[in-house]
Amino acid sequence: MIFASATRRLTLTYTLVQLLLLGAFALAIYTFVTRTFDFDAIAGDGAPAVNAAERGFETLRTALLVCYAGLIVIAPLTGYLMARATLRPVRLAYAAQQRFVDDASHEFRTPLAILQGEIELALSRPRPPAEYRRVLGGSLEVVEGLTSLTGALLLLARGNTAELTDTFEDVELADLVRTCAARRGLDRPGAVLSVDAEKPARIVGSPELISRALLNVLDNALAATPPDGLISVSVQARSSRAVITVRDTGTGMSEVAVGHAFERFWRGDQARTPGGHGLGLALVQQICAAHRGEATLTSVDRDGTTVSLSFPLAPRPSQH
Repeated sequence: MIFASATRRLTLTYTLVQLLLLGAFALAIYTFVTRTFDFDAIAGDGAPAVNAAERGFETLRTALLVCYAGLIVIAPLTGYLMARATLRPVRLAYAAQQRFVDDASHEFRTPLAILQGEIELALSRPRPPAEYRRVLGGSLEVVEGLTSLTGALLLLARGNTAELTDTFEDVELADLVRTCAARRGLDRPGAVLSVDAEKPARIVGSPELISRALLNVLDNALAATPPDGLISVSVQARSSRAVITVRDTGTGMSEVAVGHAFERFWRGDQARTPGGHGLGLALVQQICAAHRGEATLTSVDRDGTTVSLSFPLAPRPSQH
């Protein structure tokens, strides 16, 4: 609604500007021609020459009026196109802001629900001091995680690569993967979660953002895999890239769902995969791109899904 109103106003403004400019231009041309025409030079030739000059002026007036009438018809269209072009950067900025709000609400919902549940449970009846300390300690961890995530998402939302890379540090993917897998294995018991992360794979990046990307992938795998299924997570260093691979034996995805997997919050067959693959994959892809990496997904309907997160390996320290 806001952009529609702004488009109409800009279209009207650009239309009036075009009409005024061409009107002034036409008037200037006609005035210049009529005032610089030398009537004295043709006065001696008699009335026919004067009449011919008058007919020329009349033809000029007619041509200018026809052109102006044509502009009256065309100007609204060109004004609309110019208005759309003017508002396009604003639309993109607004869309980016909306995406950030969507991402933030999605990422904050689960930890806030955990925090609320823990506090409500602690307050449901009197408890010993040690129990309150345990709840407060767990709540503090959740708040610290949300604080780190907020800063990371804000940096990501700004789209300023230089500012984002200033926060990067050396990250050992093997350690990060083991930590994330252990966290999800404790939070969401169900399918067997195996980890192959023994070989080092060091990259330069944001541990908070990469952890968030991996946790989103693990959440999707856990949601789609039955309790008797298997989810395997591995880290490999291939040539100049480090690759995190998450494979599950869950319900899989159709070709249509795979094609839409990285679209923001697109959902496929929710009856078959509650919570679904793809809820956070758009953010996963954005995080990988911010690290000069990429996210890929392959899946077979009813036969599991594989998601790979690829990042450039950190340069080896020079030896002297």
